[in-house]
Amino acid sequence: MSALLEVAGISVSFDGFKAINNLSFSIAEAEMRAVIGPNGAGKTTFMDIVTGKTRPDSGEVIWGSPPVSLLALSESQIAQAGIGRKFQRPTVFEMQSVRDNLMMALKSRRGPIASLLSRAGSAMDERITAIADEVGLSTELQRRAGELSHGQKQWLEIGMLLAQEPRLLLVDEPAAGMTPAEREHTTDLLKRAARTRAVIVVEHDMEFVRRLDCKVTVLHEGSVLAEGTLDHVTSNQDVIDVYLGR
Repeated sequence: MSALLEVAGISVSFDGFKAINNLSFSIAEAEMRAVIGPNGAGKTTFMDIVTGKTRPDSGEVIWGSPPVSLLALSESQIAQAGIGRKFQRPTVFEMQSVRDNLMMALKSRRGPIASLLSRAGSAMDERITAIADEVGLSTELQRRAGELSHGQKQWLEIGMLLAQEPRLLLVDEPAAGMTPAEREHTTDLLKRAARTRAVIVVEHDMEFVRRLDCKVTVLHEGSVLAEGTLDHVTSNQDVIDVYLGR
């Protein structure tokens, strides 16, 4: 299977500290991947490089088919190319309704389908209903986003990203602060999303990672330390020493 995203030999230093050290990573078109590792392992910097927020000192970041270099694109061009990122803290428009949040996300899409949707109100209504249903907020469409629980705000933000129809979704610690029921719903939501797009989840909660049931990449000191199933990487002595044993 050809890679949707191919990161090859990237390195980046900040004030002499090597945050990413000759890192290589790839993910396929419809694949879920969990990225774990201790604090300072380079997880956030890795996502910053993929989304254009940080430029590496060396290496390549190749995207899509035909392949293009993401290093030649701006942050907004990378987003338009189909890479969506969800940060740890949800950023929704709290004073607006759930429906309005989803509508704004749809209208901010670029391209011919977006303009058709915005001209055809019923098509946009159907899309909003479908996204709300997908993320589990179909009964909350009229509620103000600020009234939602922490978990529901996370789902709304994922819905807003899905409205952009990304081919790759980067999700940072989605399980943080969620109830067990919300965690379970989030697992199901991300697994469904990964049927039709690539999803990279950065997470510390090992039980949540286990439920994702996907390939795991362990980062340490800016490099890949181990890769494979969760059972495979958690039985790796190096992983135990630098991450799990702490």
